[in-house]
Amino acid sequence: MTEFVVRMANRPGMLASLTETLAAAGINIDALAAYGVDDEGIVRLVVDEPEVARRALRDAGLHVEEHQVVTTYLSHRTGQLATVTRKLADAGVNIDALYVLHTNGEGIELAIAVDAVTTAREQLALS
Repeated sequence: MTEFVVRMANRPGMLASLTETLAAAGINIDALAAYGVDDEGIVRLVVDEPEVARRALRDAGLHVEEHQVVTTYLSHRTGQLATVTRKLADAGVNIDALYVLHTNGEGIELAIAVDAVTTAREQLALS
């Protein structure tokens, strides 16, 4: 899975333009976080077709960073997220972003952007 980080001006219509670009390319957004810091808008997203999204975003002239993400499934039990994040921290893995992909009565699927994908996968396999 790939996370895209798009930086743009923090002004009305910028998020609309970004999402319209993706929609026109037939891209479905699986997870998204957007926030503004002063004059800069930052959008972090996970999509269903990264190759197509990459092309569409670059063709639109947007500055895009890419990061690999790992996924994990947690049951609905107190402390599950604390356990996973502690395990990653103790292994020296930094979490850059965390997204809820799906949730149901059984549990929750997360996508986690990290700085050490292989180590994170190893730690999550132990969970």
